[in-house]
Amino acid sequence: MGFQCSDMTRISVIIVNYGTADLAAEAVQTVLARDHGGRVVDIHLVDNGSPGDDAGMLGRVHAERGWGERVTLHLEHENHGFGRGNNVVLNTLAKAAARPDYVFFLNPDARLANEAVDIMATFLDDHPGAVAAGAAVLRPDGTRVSAAFRFPSPASEFVGMASFGILNRLLPGREVALPPETERRPVDWVSGAAFMVRFPVLLEAGFFDPDFFLYFEEAELMWRLHGTGQSVWYVPEAKVEHVAGAATGMRGGKHVSRAKPGYWYDSWRLYHVKTRGVGAARMAAVLSVAGAAINLALSMVRRKASNVPVRFFRDFGRNVLRPLFLGDPLLARPDGKTIKVSAR
Repeated sequence: MGFQCSDMTRISVIIVNYGTADLAAEAVQTVLARDHGGRVVDIHLVDNGSPGDDAGMLGRVHAERGWGERVTLHLEHENHGFGRGNNVVLNTLAKAAARPDYVFFLNPDARLANEAVDIMATFLDDHPGAVAAGAAVLRPDGTRVSAAFRFPSPASEFVGMASFGILNRLLPGREVALPPETERRPVDWVSGAAFMVRFPVLLEAGFFDPDFFLYFEEAELMWRLHGTGQSVWYVPEAKVEHVAGAATGMRGGKHVSRAKPGYWYDSWRLYHVKTRGVGAARMAAVLSVAGAAINLALSMVRRKASNVPVRFFRDFGRNVLRPLFLGDPLLARPDGKTIKVSAR
């Protein structure tokens, strides 16, 4: 059951929680507090097998705040990861008698800063050639951060890992992240923190790839959405506030411990293999290692700290190079745990 029903457009909002029940509850509240231009909006809140009492807390909040039929809880017993957690709801919507026109994905540590749902839905209503729209992402202090991106490529991996100004000038346009001040425009992909997709096209293209546990799943999905012949747009008039990394420990693409988790490397490999093929993935891997080596060498010369992740060469070798060159390039860990790779 939705709320605000003067318009026949139906929108389903999906929020997947893991260990941030208080933030997820506030994300729901910010959706309930908006008018959405009178559209029919229903909210689906997934608890992804969180540790502790997240499921119980969300159940109590649901009752205490009187969410009723406006909010559907999906209390899972295992951590599916981000994409498969969203797929729990998407598969349910696909079987529903009344399917939504649009699906809006909102991170549990994000909240609507304006009528973002209405703004993105209106944009998609007015632009039939657009399949998805992404919102501007703000820090709690109101500063915009990058929320529109180019697809990663072998060249971008080299430039990004080397982090050397001359390379940026020699290879312009290779940075993955577009500037925070980017205005409305078609882009390769948008931040998974807050984006809207046409449900019929999403159904046709397929939902999130279940091989991804966490990270790169939205980029891979939008790669497939581009394959439908429609475009993805960044619509910064729609705004969300994001407490980035509250559920994952990541800040600005880097893990707070300075060591990326193993599933990040798995997702990196899967993204490159699934989008550009094994050959291009191997090239991206080699160039990434070369870029990291340059970064470390320059840091030593300059006597500055390197931004190469802690244990990068060990973890990249184990989770990227070995599967790509000696094992199964599409090997995936379904639960984020360590995988074993045997040479052929």
